[in-house]
Amino acid sequence: QVQLMESGGGSVQAGGSLRLSCTASGYYGGYCIGWFRQALDKERERVATIWTLGSLAYYADSVKGRFTISQDTYNSTRYLQMNNLKPEDTAIYYCAASTDGYCYRDLSRYEPNYWGRGTQVTVSS
Repeated sequence: QVQLMESGGGSVQAGGSLRLSCTASGYYGGYCIGWFRQALDKERERVATIWTLGSLAYYADSVKGRFTISQDTYNSTRYLQMNNLKPEDTAIYYCAASTDGYCYRDLSRYEPNYWGRGTQVTVSS
């Protein structure tokens, strides 16, 4: 099993930055890990993924050029650096892992089987 814990959410004004962290435990090996988000009254959206044993990352079009996913493999921690935040980025952000497959350029194929509890990000205009 993979246990995931997020941190780093908060409130920021438009144009600001936040960095989310996700610490994983309980599973050792290669798997796809990334971030989803869900805004109030909206469907959950895939944001970004990265393979735990590599560096290739994939992003939703809505965040490309603004968000960067990275990792510290020694500490089993992944980060989502979010720059130039917009009010529409307001959501609960979930760290999620898929041990059943790989990361795909087509994020719609990303189907996690482990989830963190989420952290709130609020961007005010």
